[in-house]
Amino acid sequence: MTQSATNKFAYTTVIAVVIANMVGTGVFTSLGFQLLELRSGFVLLALWAVGGLIALCGAMTYAELGAALPRSGGEYNFLSRIYHPSVGFVSGWISATIGFAAPTALAAMTFAAYTTSVMPQPIDDQVEKLIAVALIVLVTIVHSSSRRQSGGMQAVFTLLKVAVIVVFCLAALLLVDEPQPLTFLPVAGDMRLLTSGAFAISLIYVSYAYTGWNAATYLSSELDNPQRDLPRILFIGTAVVTLLYVALNYVFLRVTAMDAMRGEIEIGFIAAESAFGISGGRFAGLALALLLISTVSAMTLAGPRVLQVIGEDFAVLKSLSRINSDGLPYVAIRTQSALTILFILTSGFESILVFAGFTLALNSFVTVFGVFVLRWRQPELPRPYRTFAYPLTPVIYLLLTGWTLGYVLYHRPTEGAFGLAVIASGAVVFMLSSRWQRRAT
Repeated sequence: MTQSATNKFAYTTVIAVVIANMVGTGVFTSLGFQLLELRSGFVLLALWAVGGLIALCGAMTYAELGAALPRSGGEYNFLSRIYHPSVGFVSGWISATIGFAAPTALAAMTFAAYTTSVMPQPIDDQVEKLIAVALIVLVTIVHSSSRRQSGGMQAVFTLLKVAVIVVFCLAALLLVDEPQPLTFLPVAGDMRLLTSGAFAISLIYVSYAYTGWNAATYLSSELDNPQRDLPRILFIGTAVVTLLYVALNYVFLRVTAMDAMRGEIEIGFIAAESAFGISGGRFAGLALALLLISTVSAMTLAGPRVLQVIGEDFAVLKSLSRINSDGLPYVAIRTQSALTILFILTSGFESILVFAGFTLALNSFVTVFGVFVLRWRQPELPRPYRTFAYPLTPVIYLLLTGWTLGYVLYHRPTEGAFGLAVIASGAVVFMLSSRWQRRAT
């Protein structure tokens, strides 16, 4: 393979990772939770559009950080160099324990739920968990074997995912017998809902669904020219997903009664049954389940790079940096997969969704704020890419995300407290590992 072909393969693979990291559990499950409080078609679509705006503003800000500080590791790399190694370690701790392991577990659990929902006979919950665990084991084996298999698998599944979503949207709109009598234009009371606590809480579900827009920064060292390619990758990936999300939720609301989806997890399956009937719904539900393999694959590919970089920087965790003959961090991959399986076997769905969404949003909030800190502390640092419409872009992200975080702490204090506890535990681990390293030297 020529050098240019290798570069092109890496570029498309990283775009695939960004798209696949985002399009997964959140968009196929969270509408049911949003419908518990919001019943307006306009407000619900606005929710997904605002979520896309937040993700795009975050991606453009991360692009500057990734171009100025090119190294794999994402927030761990950024925060270690912007603030202090302890802040970076806590961020890496969040990514390792929640950022990838928890969403990967939720994606695998949703895959199992969708798969079993299309079967004629009810399936025991324990069997669902075994299906989810089997998927994690299979993907782990592939991604810890060779780079060619790893990248090729990701690109194929991501292309399939986008194609299936587009076909699903078009077919559902064309084949549904009676579209729902729902308006997507603003009506009386909608403006008030846009500033309500219910909208802010629902936005944390949406923010979780968009989680993954920063995935390219975890693989930046594997790009030949990250300063040039990273901004393009982040923008293309985030823009494509925003369009897919708005279209997909429009279709869900157009073909399915709100009451049928309210509080449910398998939104895609319910919408498919409404549009295509029982048999068609089962087929579409199985297709949507297969899409989640791409999400599990993408997170298994990107997440362990954080553990790898931590292992390179901290002697006590050196084993995490081990790579195989093809340069893949197989120990980090297996470690993250072990944490994922632990989540599957011990945790519930909805509380993890809020808990993970809150903690990851807080992590990104501190990182986006870092663009101001870095410009102030290192104004002469080469910046091949500067954030579009700075400072408006990061300010929009910080205001909307900060508003959401505040409402979560107020209305869902338990999940917020667990998130803060994970952050505190990361700080404790950093102090203990630092002491161990000082004694070792």
